[in-house]
Formats: sequence, C-alpha cells, structure tokens
Amino acid sequence: MEHDNATFEAAIPVKAAGWELDDIAFDAIERPAIADDVFAFRMVFLASLIETGSDVYAGNLVEYFAGDDEVSRWLAHSWEREELRHGRALRAYVEHVWPEVDWQRAYDAFLAEYSHTCTVALLEPTRGLELAARCMVETGTATLYGALHHFTREPVLKDLAARIFADEVRHYKIFYRHFRRYQERERHSRWRIGRTLFKRLRETRTGDGYYAFRELGEASPDGATRDFEREYRDFARAFGVFVRTHAPREMSVRMGLKPLGLWPSVEDWITGHSAPVYAWWTR
Repeated sequence: MEHDNATFEAAIPVKAAGWELDDIAFDAIERPAIADDVFAFRMVFLASLIETGSDVYAGNLVEYFAGDDEVSRWLAHSWEREELRHGRALRAYVEHVWPEVDWQRAYDAFLAEYSHTCTVALLEPTRGLELAARCMVETGTATLYGALHHFTREPVLKDLAARIFADEVRHYKIFYRHFRRYQERERHSRWRIGRTLFKRLRETRTGDGYYAFRELGEASPDGATRDFEREYRDFARAFGVFVRTHAPREMSVRMGLKPLGLWPSVEDWITGHSAPVYAWWTR
C-alpha cells in the first residue's frame, strides 16, 4: 500500500555521512527472514554490482569537470568513496546471506561489458546539463533505497538501506547546488533541461541495471533461465510494482522536478496530480 511522504520520511532514521562497514551488524542478519526472497536477492545483488562500478563513472565525471576544483575534488574524494562504500556493504550483505553466489565472477563480467558503454563522450554536452542528469540519477537511487527500506523486514538490510538512502539524498543536494551555479551561466531553457531529465530517466531502463541483470542467471539461487529479454521485462514490471508500492511518490516527483525551476504552486499542482506520470515512470 502506498504511504504519504511525511509517514515515509518519519519511518527512515536520519543517518550520518561518516558510517563505515564496521557500523553494519552483518553478524546480526536474520537470514531466515530473507534467504528465500528471490526478489530481495535480485535487488541487493544488482545494486551491489552497480554501486561497485561507480569508480568508472566517477572517473569520467572528474575528467569532465577538470578545472572546477570544487566539483572535481568532491567527486574524487567524497562522492566516489561513498558510492564504493555502498558497493562494499551490499556485496558483504550478499555474501553473508547467499554465500553460494560467485560475486566476483559476476562483477568482473558486468564491468567488462558496462565499462564500454560508460565514457566521457556519452556525458551531456554541457556541465550544467550533466549536473541536471545527475540529479535525476540520484532521485532514482534515493527512491530505490527508500523503497527497499520500507519493503524489507530484515533489520540489517533495513538499516543499510536507510544509510544509503541518506547518502543519496545528500548527493542529490550537492549535485543540485552545483547545477544551479552552472545554470546561472549556461541559462538553459526548461525545455532543454526537461529533455535532459527525460533522457536520463529513459536510460535507467537500458543502462547499468540492464548489464548487471545479465549476470543474474548464473548467480541467482532460483536457477533463472537464459531467456534474458523475457526475464528482464518481467523483472522490470515487478520492479515497477515494488517502487509504486513502497517508494515515496511525493519526494521522488519533487526531486525530479526541482531542476526545472518551476513556480512552487506549479510544482505543487504537478506533484498532486502526478499519479499517471509516476505510474509510467515505474512500469
């Protein structure tokens, strides 16, 4: 059942930015609560591969923002480190609950394919637009981990999802602040910003998650078949139901709209009538 944004935010404890793997009580995992949950396995496994590959994208962004010391230093010394921390924590969780999974083999195969599609040349044509696109990506990741926190009954995963959710929301705010700085200089129209946001939203269906899913078959404890395209479509539909049921719609829509710089009354109206758009985004 969907829940309102206030209830959702109250349900997620505030987490500090400085947590480390030692703060996660992996030995306290209630394995019977999750070991047979195939959907939860898929979510955590895929997220662990994608987050661990963040250094590829971070390297691209550092190169792209060379000369802007404020952005490039934050990317190299904070954002990349925290994203990789997410990957290490999620990997550790997978290996505690599903020790039969050959995580390293799956990651190596994922990286070999994904790295060819993740290049500086494929970033947006201006820094401001790339920062807007990053806002959309962080909106998606915050939505995912917020939904995972609400969905799971396993307390260690619930705690881990809350920590990553807090990081992703904070990352969004930093990317948005730098977007506003560049927007003052580049002066993109709402139409162009909206087109960039829509493009990056569409790419979430065919990007890193798509390549990570390729490695799911051999790793999955449910013995998935190799009809990849059918499996991926089925998973995408299940993921849409998961997000619509467990994620904070109002928070997600407001984060996604913010780079457009709409009047507050317009943003409020769109947010209040966003069910059809949100249903499309998550189907």
